[in-house]
Amino acid sequence: MLDNLSEKELDALKEIGNIGAGNAATALYQILGMKIDMTVPRAAIIPLQEVPEVLGGPDVLVIGVYLRVLGDASGSILFVMPKDSAFYLVDLLMGRPPGDTQVLGEMEESALKEIGNIISGAYLNALSQFTNISFIPSVPALAFDMAGAILDVILAELGQLGDYALLVETQFLGGGNGGSITGHYFLIPDPGSLGTILEAIGVKSK
Repeated sequence: MLDNLSEKELDALKEIGNIGAGNAATALYQILGMKIDMTVPRAAIIPLQEVPEVLGGPDVLVIGVYLRVLGDASGSILFVMPKDSAFYLVDLLMGRPPGDTQVLGEMEESALKEIGNIISGAYLNALSQFTNISFIPSVPALAFDMAGAILDVILAELGQLGDYALLVETQFLGGGNGGSITGHYFLIPDPGSLGTILEAIGVKSK
């Protein structure tokens, strides 16, 4: 079962997450001009219905960047941050004092979509290197809503085809003032895609 992976399988997924985080940190450094450390404390396969609980509950306000992924292992990507983390990241991107951003305008949304694009691309590139599978991300969409509502929209978009999500929890440290950002990266494979990915990594249970 996909919700009962071995330690070897989870270690492989976490290693891919770590490489993706390193790639993303390099990309963020090039944009921000400051060192950003990114770590992956946890990687897991979880049922889709548990996604809101991972984010702190269905009523927690979050900002999510959503992309479709096309290719031999199609699926969806959801990158989610708590509201405060997202606003802090906007402050960094815009060169503002921490706490300055209080609302999301068009410019702020565009900046967060770009960050979602960069982080998603970094993880997909790492996954592609491990699997030799091509992943093609779509243009990102952004939502600012309660965690449960965002998941409901994604389930409607998927037609509830996906049952599980690959969670890569990501922590950012940096910005020159001791600030930190927590994000959750979910890869939601279409049916059959997660098995394809695990098999390509070479750790799928026989």
